[in-house]
Amino acid sequence: MLSPMDNASSVFEPLTKRVRGQRGRLANGRLRVERWSLARWGKARHRDGGRILAYHSTGTAEWGVNDVLPGRFIEQIDLASRLGYRFVGAAEIASGAGKAQDLAITFDDGLRSILAVTPYLERHGIPFAVFPVAGWTSNPADRFLSWKELGELAAAGATVGSHSMTHANFTGLPLERRKAELEDSRAVIAQQLGVVPTLFAIPFGRGRDWDGQSTALAQEVGYTAILAQSEHRRPVGTVGRSFISRFDGPGVFRAVLEGRFDGWEEWF
Repeated sequence: MLSPMDNASSVFEPLTKRVRGQRGRLANGRLRVERWSLARWGKARHRDGGRILAYHSTGTAEWGVNDVLPGRFIEQIDLASRLGYRFVGAAEIASGAGKAQDLAITFDDGLRSILAVTPYLERHGIPFAVFPVAGWTSNPADRFLSWKELGELAAAGATVGSHSMTHANFTGLPLERRKAELEDSRAVIAQQLGVVPTLFAIPFGRGRDWDGQSTALAQEVGYTAILAQSEHRRPVGTVGRSFISRFDGPGVFRAVLEGRFDGWEEWF
């Protein structure tokens, strides 16, 4: 027989799922409108040093607005090529050596679904960087790349950076925990792949998720560049990127390249 608590759970669990689903739909609707509006009316901003694009998954539905379907991803890269952009490594732009028409491609989280598009990038000689969460890769579910798969990407020319050990939000973490997230992830990647990461992508990546103390720790550990999210809201001492969402059709993507989203930062 169900206890009163079991009965309550059976009543409220479906309700909770419906509420969460409704919130998700509302957030998606807001994001669609927001991205479309900025693409249409946002101010274009020229960037002399090139632009780093921030992707996550390409076929992992659970990643929601962060999931760009493979066909759309390829359309975006083809469009950038037709517009005269040149693809370079993220480190080149992060170092300040990029040119105005340079683009770099990065994938955060280390999701296996990017294997749907990496062969296309490799065939066309387009460099890209992958930022795995070391703890997720060490215990890969179906959605995450294994160390073997990451090693194969690295052997084919991909840059492998770090996205921390556990994807913790650095805000409010004790300094020793921050250092461990930075240092341990770098050590694990080096041990597993024989590659010592020099690039670090901030988990969540927003301005409020990082501070000067974290920058100092990252540099102390050995990272040469720290990648954030928004170009204009990035923390001091970090490199901005341009976030790409699942709702970004050709018009919105072109607006991203024009700098109309340089002041935008994810809120969801």
